[in-house]
Amino acid sequence: MKYIYTFSIYFFLLAIRIASLFNLKAKQWIIGRKNIFQKIHSSLIAHRSSLNTHHSSLNTHHSSLIWFHCASLGEFEQGRPLIEKFKIQYPTSKILLTFFSPSGYEVRKNYAGADYIFYLPIDTPSNARKFIELVKPQAVFFVKYEFWFNYMNELQKRNIPTYLVSGIFREDHYFFKSYSSWFRKQLKCFTHFYLQDERSAELLRSIGFTNTLVTGDTRFDRVFEISKNVKTIDLVKQFAGDKKILIGGSTWKEDEKLIADWFNNQEPLITNNQQPTTNFKLIIAPHEIDEAHIQSIIQQFSNSTIIRYSKANEQNIKDAQVLIIDNIGMLSSLYQYGTIAFIGGGFGKGVHNILEAGTFGLPIIFGPNYQKFTEAKELIRLGGAFTVKDSTELEKIFQLLNDKAVLQTASHIAKHYVQSRVGATDKILTSVSFKEAIRS
Repeated sequence: MKYIYTFSIYFFLLAIRIASLFNLKAKQWIIGRKNIFQKIHSSLIAHRSSLNTHHSSLNTHHSSLIWFHCASLGEFEQGRPLIEKFKIQYPTSKILLTFFSPSGYEVRKNYAGADYIFYLPIDTPSNARKFIELVKPQAVFFVKYEFWFNYMNELQKRNIPTYLVSGIFREDHYFFKSYSSWFRKQLKCFTHFYLQDERSAELLRSIGFTNTLVTGDTRFDRVFEISKNVKTIDLVKQFAGDKKILIGGSTWKEDEKLIADWFNNQEPLITNNQQPTTNFKLIIAPHEIDEAHIQSIIQQFSNSTIIRYSKANEQNIKDAQVLIIDNIGMLSSLYQYGTIAFIGGGFGKGVHNILEAGTFGLPIIFGPNYQKFTEAKELIRLGGAFTVKDSTELEKIFQLLNDKAVLQTASHIAKHYVQSRVGATDKILTSVSFKEAIRS
């Protein structure tokens, strides 16, 4: 089974190389890993030499190096509170941060909270061995559900403490299938599992793992921190004015079409200057910001005054009805100006981060594919979120939320839901096994 797994990794690499000929993300994935070991070697040597000029060898530990691995940007935001509090508690340790996906690395490659940031070399036995020999981590943290078995086995061979943080397991996960004994054995490589919910702990216990602690989800800590330290975005504040604001966050084409159909059918209001306007203004922060996608959004709002954020100024933004965010990194701060959020992904693989909107007290709407996300199911049950499958259902939700009392109740539910679940990071940092793993 080990050979089959490794063969599948090589096959995946071949598929990515082919895709890189016509897909930008695949191309970034390949280019980012070119000469990756040379880049890592040079960076470690340069950094260590600057700290201790008479210890330039990689065989010398000037301090403990802790490795955090995140698949992409969402997992990074999940791991970020732990990285930053860890750095405060263990200031002499060095942080190595790796990403699997370009959507994480390309956005956070200059993140100041880590000492070293790289793409993770693909998970072959030789790469795993070479990487771990090179960086010599003293402890390792995989965020949510990253399972790279050659890396995990190499870490176990070297008795390096390895943790899964904000882990979550479902009944349909391959670890719990009758044919998955080999995969279950690989979980023995983890020193401890820090889990989001009790159901995940029950599932692990059902296959013999008791080294678990239900800490909750560190994303709650991250979004709560954002809400406490959010910065004003003057142009967006001017755009919002005193209007209700619908924010389309991390949207895809299916989400945008639904939003556009609803927005274009709003009954226009006539203001004092006799210009037709609407009760709502709209901000769209799409998941993909390539020019073709931005243009496709613009075309759907031909009857509205549209402005791209990159083209906005104090003169033109006040009269705009639709604001398109054509950059990465603003979304979490945009929600402070929102009334209602429509979060994308629910018509694709799964809804994106709804907690960033919830922490600001926005009722949340998303498409039908949310079953894998505990927070989405719980917020629907509580009344802070709503799911729709077509424009008719979306219109009904807006009619419901047009009632001020209903809107306020949903807002309170969403905000309280986030605030009541803060604290996972501190639970991890105070765990006994964690402290024993770090020897500064």
